[in-house]
Amino acid sequence: MSDLINVLPDSIANQIAAGEVVQRPASVVKELLENSVDAGSSRIRLAVYEGGKNGIQVIDNGLGMSPIDARLCFERHATSKITKASDLESIVTMGFRGEALASIAAVAEVTLITRRSQDELGVKITLSGSSVIENTPTACSIGANFFVRNLFFNVPARRRFLKSTAVEFKHVVAEFLRVALSNPQIAMALYHQQVTVYNLAATNPKQRILDLFGKELNESLIPIDLVSDTVTIQGFIIDPLLTKKRYNEQYLFVNGRYMRSAYFNRAIINAFERLVPNEVLPSFFLYFTVDPQRIDVNIHPTKTEIKFEDEHVIWEILFS
Repeated sequence: MSDLINVLPDSIANQIAAGEVVQRPASVVKELLENSVDAGSSRIRLAVYEGGKNGIQVIDNGLGMSPIDARLCFERHATSKITKASDLESIVTMGFRGEALASIAAVAEVTLITRRSQDELGVKITLSGSSVIENTPTACSIGANFFVRNLFFNVPARRRFLKSTAVEFKHVVAEFLRVALSNPQIAMALYHQQVTVYNLAATNPKQRILDLFGKELNESLIPIDLVSDTVTIQGFIIDPLLTKKRYNEQYLFVNGRYMRSAYFNRAIINAFERLVPNEVLPSFFLYFTVDPQRIDVNIHPTKTEIKFEDEHVIWEILFS
């Protein structure tokens, strides 16, 4: 009887990893925007076509990459954020696994044009299904320009599961809002089919909320500023009694990273229960600052679920 276990070739391993990281165009948007934030950009431009199904372009003015780094960034587990296992305990960047770009390149056609300030020429690299098609020097601006085309072109079953352009674009907007809200210091723009959807100037957290959700919110934003040994919580809740429109904007961030937390949401909803009618959901934009060593951001491939060492203490603080 022959042996049963095979070591998968990289191309198949990358497609499997892509299944965890890249679920739809919005997944690509999230990873590329977070890379631009990590690169120290002060300006990020996102353009999508057909809700991202036909094209996603992210252009930033960040650090850019050397020709070697530009090629290496598409390898699995290639990361500039980690050199030893203990680094996982104090992650402060958005990306760190080194899976995202490899996963995207495995299921799409990707072109990267990038240059660092110290280099006279940049580099243009094109990949299709993980295979390098082009790798040439080129004149370009400082920063990075990623263009992802034909998502899931080589995984037709995944392509068929994509929804309508309107639905996919709604998911793209949701990812854009999360990055825009957690990084008000960065000027950000979003275009769909070459039409401007958002054009946001660099500003402060409150103004960014007003720029995204409307100036009529100005009077109803209640500031939160709470400092304890365990956590600092800043941000705003919307006073539901002061707005004519019913908002359902619920955003939680920890150390600049968007997070989902039914547990902390429940603390806020419980606190609101005695103050507002049952049908009114609380709206909030809350930014937690916690010692990176007291949270684990590595429990889910998309890094939106975060484990807290002191979650019971934080629940009580949040509720009070």
